[in-house]
Amino acid sequence: MDKKENTVKYEYFDVTADVGFRAYGGTLDEAFGNAALAMFEVMTDTSRVKPLIKRDIQLESEDEQALLYDWLSELLFIHDYEGLVFSQFSVKITPGNSGNIVLHSKIWGEEFKQSNHEIRIEVKAVTFHQMEIKKENGYMLQVILDT
Repeated sequence: MDKKENTVKYEYFDVTADVGFRAYGGTLDEAFGNAALAMFEVMTDTSRVKPLIKRDIQLESEDEQALLYDWLSELLFIHDYEGLVFSQFSVKITPGNSGNIVLHSKIWGEEFKQSNHEIRIEVKAVTFHQMEIKKENGYMLQVILDT
């Protein structure tokens, strides 16, 4: 990664009928938080999402890619079933039992209201298609969302 990428939180790339993004971070924790931010930015303007509701999430997966998929899928599930959108993410990833890895997170947001929040693209699912996690002077996570 060059110096420019160290200040970029995420960017989008063209994918037929879907939305792809690359999230960046100096640490894996930061990159996972920026991936969550990028996903919610697809759905609405996250700068207008107030941190009024806090949720704690803990997930355990067999590897980093599975954890990324599970993380974004869990956030999408909360969005779909509770009608919440989030704009702040604190993530801590640690080794778990039996070689697994564990994600502990605190997320903040609020109930989605059309009067306050822009409606952008509906995200149907997170995919494993072309998912990548690269470490080189920081982290880059590539994700494609089914829209």
